[in-house]
Order: sequence, then C-alpha cells, then structure tokens
Amino acid sequence: MRFFAFLLTASLSIAAHPLNAQEAVRPGAQPPKTRPAPRPLTLDSLFERLAKAGSEREADGIASLIERRLSRSGSDTADLLLTRVSKALDEKDLPLCVELLDRILVLEPNWAEAWYRRALVFYMLDDPVRALVDLHQAVKLEPRHFGAWTALGHLFMASDDKPHALAAYRKVLQINPQTSSLQTIVSHLGLEIDGQDL
Repeated sequence: MRFFAFLLTASLSIAAHPLNAQEAVRPGAQPPKTRPAPRPLTLDSLFERLAKAGSEREADGIASLIERRLSRSGSDTADLLLTRVSKALDEKDLPLCVELLDRILVLEPNWAEAWYRRALVFYMLDDPVRALVDLHQAVKLEPRHFGAWTALGHLFMASDDKPHALAAYRKVLQINPQTSSLQTIVSHLGLEIDGQDL
C-alpha cells in the first residue's frame, strides 16, 4: 500500500510540473545544467589547496584534514597501535610509546607519521639525536610533512643551529605560507643570518 502511495505522490509531482511539449521535442535543446561532481580530496589536492589558502583560518582547516590523512597508515593494526600510543602519551608512559611505535614501524616502515610521532616522543625523553634521525626519515618519506619540518626547525633552534632552523622553517612556509608564527621567526632569522627579509 505504501508503495502505491509513493507512486501516486511521484506521479502527482510530475503532473504538477509538466514539460512544455515544444521543449520536450525541440531539436538542439540543451539538457538542464547539473553541477559537476566534486573531485575527491586526495592528499596531493589538499596540499595544493593549503599552498593557495587565502587566510590562516582556511589554512588551519586544510592542515587539519592533511594531518588526519597522514595519521592513517592503511593498516588497521598499525592504526590501532597508534591509538594506543595516544593513550600511553596521555598517561605519560613514554617508554610504552616508544615500544608501540617501534612495533608500528616494523609493520609500516614507510609511514612518515609514525617516524614523526616517535621523534616527538624521543624529544620528550630528552634524546634529540634520535629525534633528529626520525624527523629526517619522516621528511624523506613525506617531504611535505609540515609538522616534521616545524619540529626540525625547533630542534635546530634548541641546539643553536640557526641556519638549519631557518631552512626548515622556510620549508614549512613553502608548504603552508599562512603560518603566521613562523613568518615572524623566519623574518627575524633571515635578517640575522643572511641579512635580508623574505
């Protein structure tokens, strides 16, 4: 019974908006315009949008989408282990974080985000050398990983290696030009190191 009610409603709707007989048969008539289907948001297209963002707010939204994409490995097991890393981090169990990230990197050695996360844990454990190694691996695997480049810049600044810090921060601004906090740092460092503002 409901099916027939649906058909009746659909028929009445069509009858209420009849086509002009001439439009229906007019040769050369254009079909109604429809919107093109949106392009799927690939990581590449998100990075393109990030580079062209018109405001810091827009850039922050796009950067969040990118971070979510980078946080997915494609392996359910590795992704589950990463959620356990977050829980261990909340509980300030840094050795467990390292152990879990070691396991993740055995499963997914080409996952830049896992290298980046382990670098952050090493930094928290006051092991900047291992943090530096992992950050270099992260940007080798994903050269657009702005989080890893930012962390590299901070690590270089902490060791008073200003030229390398400036290079890392400039790389971040190539990827995400709307990062206002780094724009200021780069301006000051640029003047100090090579005597010119960007």
